[in-house]
Amino acid sequence: MESRRCIIVDDIEIDRLTVLSFVKKFPFFEVVGVFGSSKDALLALTNDRIDVAFFDIDMPQYSGIDLRKKALEIPVCVFITSHTEYAVEGFELDALDYIVKPLTFERFSQTAHRIDTYLDLKSKAALFEATIGGGAIFIKEGHAKTKVNLTDVLYLEALKNYTLIVTKEKKHKVLLNIGSLLKEPDFQSFIRIHRGFAVQKHFVKKIHALEVELINGAMVPIGRSYKEQIQLYL
Repeated sequence: MESRRCIIVDDIEIDRLTVLSFVKKFPFFEVVGVFGSSKDALLALTNDRIDVAFFDIDMPQYSGIDLRKKALEIPVCVFITSHTEYAVEGFELDALDYIVKPLTFERFSQTAHRIDTYLDLKSKAALFEATIGGGAIFIKEGHAKTKVNLTDVLYLEALKNYTLIVTKEKKHKVLLNIGSLLKEPDFQSFIRIHRGFAVQKHFVKKIHALEVELINGAMVPIGRSYKEQIQLYL
């Protein structure tokens, strides 16, 4: 498995060490730098090849937002912060994820697997093309085309410019962003419940305060700004 070279920057020692301990639990990560100062991190950002950056946001001298602006060439940026008000700005800087402290291993694990999937997709982008029509999506995977009936799709998960199309049997990967897919007439049976997720309406079993439960038991998160839309659906 190809290693994902990463850097961790957080001025709070306990948070920095927590991220480091979680990163070390995933063999595909290779830590190339851990910094308690954003100023010290700048040199590594310019001199080393980095695949993944874990940035705190609220730091002296340079914030995590500032660091990201100086290192937009890093494929994956994840903000880990106590400040939810920076979420929109963070995603505008092409962040893959935004985690609110206190950090838990369960939440970090979700992010770690998204990172690995996204970087794998990025390296194989030419293999994943899709055409839509007749209530199905035809996905080119290698030299073959797979037909996926949209009535079988449980939910969609966004990974920057890619989308995972999730059925009971498999996760299919396409080089189309989730917003573009949801504009297609064949995807009108989906409802967006989060910046990164849309669910098939007829597979919804129960709507909880923070998650939607699907009939196969999958739990999909609800975004704060999408709660009103879900209430209208109900």
